[in-house]
Amino acid sequence: MIVALAVLVLVIAGVAASWPWIEARVAGMGTIQIGLLASFVASLFTLVGALPVLFIRRIPRPVEDAMMGFGAGVMLAAAALELALPALEGAEAQYGPTFLAVVVLAAGVGLGGGFLLFLHHRVPHEHFILGPQSGADPDKVRRVYLFVLAIALHHLPEGLAVGVGFGGDLSDGMTLAVAIGLQNMPEGLVVAIALLSLGYGKATALGVTLLTGLVQPVGGLVGATAITFMTFLLPWGLAFAAGAMLFVVSHEIIPESHRQGHETQATLGVLVGFVAFMAIGHVLS
Repeated sequence: MIVALAVLVLVIAGVAASWPWIEARVAGMGTIQIGLLASFVASLFTLVGALPVLFIRRIPRPVEDAMMGFGAGVMLAAAALELALPALEGAEAQYGPTFLAVVVLAAGVGLGGGFLLFLHHRVPHEHFILGPQSGADPDKVRRVYLFVLAIALHHLPEGLAVGVGFGGDLSDGMTLAVAIGLQNMPEGLVVAIALLSLGYGKATALGVTLLTGLVQPVGGLVGATAITFMTFLLPWGLAFAAGAMLFVVSHEIIPESHRQGHETQATLGVLVGFVAFMAIGHVLS
């Protein structure tokens, strides 16, 4: 845990030190280009986080639950501070009365959560702890692909959030991209370790982990394209991404991290993840 915290501090310090260079390199890019690039780079951190499986085959379950909690904390902070709040402010500027802005936020969050709920009912997938999670027959699909689809459903709203986030300030989009990339690392390790425990080889574990992460650029491209050609959709897009992320946190990440009786460690991870997102946002502001 101490090592993980030290790595987290170093990453945040590195982001702060390199931010002027990053800002200069991406300042001239269009929204679609930077949204796709940022979400792609963030997705690669899923593979980076999985690399320790070359040397280890398992991690203690309390540590795994804390890592999942960390991801939940990052996503909660992102949904509230960089998606829902800007969506509310943008809707108020666009529609005027505060009441209408709240209606837009509520409708967008509901649509985002409803969309993920629809996908979870329609797309066959399986979680490492909770088991099969759709009405489809899992026996008709290779089990490894069920896990790919499950993690892909996690990553889709994250990529969408990064793409939509660049419709506002550059620093807001970069905060989302850096934070999502950071939380991809422990998630990638958890996925790879789980695949090893099910009998898959190291190469397969790494390949599957990379494959799940590559869903994020798809979401990033969709989000960035939508708000580029239909700027009036920005408040809706931000709220939609917030709802989708909140659904993933409440419906999957928190239940899985609490399944084995390590609620305290998972909650500590949530707190650390929330603070980490705040710190990243502060150094990039």
